[in-house]
Amino acid sequence: MKLSAKSFLSPKALAPIAIVAAFGLGTLAPHAQTAPQKIGFVDVQKLLTSHPSNPEIEAIQKKADAELSVMDKQIKAIDAKGAQATAADKQSRETLIKTLQAKAAEYDKQLQPKVAVVENAVDAAIDKVAKTNGFGVVMDRNVAKNSGLVVYADPSAEMTDAAVKILKP
Repeated sequence: MKLSAKSFLSPKALAPIAIVAAFGLGTLAPHAQTAPQKIGFVDVQKLLTSHPSNPEIEAIQKKADAELSVMDKQIKAIDAKGAQATAADKQSRETLIKTLQAKAAEYDKQLQPKVAVVENAVDAAIDKVAKTNGFGVVMDRNVAKNSGLVVYADPSAEMTDAAVKILKP
């Protein structure tokens, strides 16, 4: 059997060699190292409650809770009757549910734009503090703590107070 350069350099013959070479070179190539990211922590709930619009939001939520809980209790009272509920009770229950849903939607409609303003302001405050202090990653302190994701954080990574200062006029 005579080997020629043409048969030795055919694609079929080179494929296994190319795969082995690529794998070998890939493991020997230097890996790019990235600089470590500075991680910061904020108490998002504290930031939300620190916003100047928060009392107005809480007042609307309190009013909604008071009004909606009355209807909810009435619905539960009818439900407690079970099979003893009359047709009038069942009709009243349906009316209460529709009224409760409509009122809840009204309150949501009032709250949504106010909450959006607060959330945007909190996001902007966190962004500003993070960029000013060189943080590449920011985590919610409570989520990190409760999930067990973070067991220790240097106190210098705390950004909450700096963000609160930005939120308050």
